[in-house]
Amino acid sequence: MIEARGLTRILPGLVPVTLVRDIDLVIEAGEFVAITGPSGSGKSSLLYLLGLLDTPTSGEVLINGQPTHLHSEARRARERLSTLGFVFQFHFLLPEFSVVENVMIPMRKLGRLSVSEMRARAVGILSELGLEDHVGKLPIQLSGGQRQRVAVARALANDPPVILADEPTGSLDSASSEQVFKTLRHLVDDHGKTVIAVTHDLDLAARMDRRLHLVDGMLADP
Repeated sequence: MIEARGLTRILPGLVPVTLVRDIDLVIEAGEFVAITGPSGSGKSSLLYLLGLLDTPTSGEVLINGQPTHLHSEARRARERLSTLGFVFQFHFLLPEFSVVENVMIPMRKLGRLSVSEMRARAVGILSELGLEDHVGKLPIQLSGGQRQRVAVARALANDPPVILADEPTGSLDSASSEQVFKTLRHLVDDHGKTVIAVTHDLDLAARMDRRLHLVDGMLADP
């Protein structure tokens, strides 16, 4: 599903900073993969490169066997909308929009469905995630765990095969973290999604299918 070949990202400057270095990896369809490592080890940088949110200094990312390093920014944006869904530590829901309107945003950007079709799809996703009673609410009316599940629903809006999550439980209490983890596990086990999640929580990482451990921007043994 996703492959990295010699992936390196260096921030230029008087003293260049290497974020990730010479990463080679393959993530298969339907895997639930944890990215772990100490703070500053390059976990989020690797996730952003795999998700086409950043461009490598050298090396390449392949999605479904297709190289992406020569893609225009417009094509990369299209790939992100159709193939990749993103969940971040902070949900980044738009406070002035209802829950269902937040989930519809990626669909509006992709432009494949009518408004009525987008709304019906958004309500369906929210219902599957146990949020059917909250579709008309504003984000401020939800708990932290509920807001993060809305963020997962938004990531699923265009039915991408891959979900990339950056510390999706990092700002939640233990009960809400478990809810979000079970939601991601459900996407893998019952929907065949590929989920790649950065996490500091080693207990959660141990419950995923595979663990990629970074130290100083390089893959290392856990």
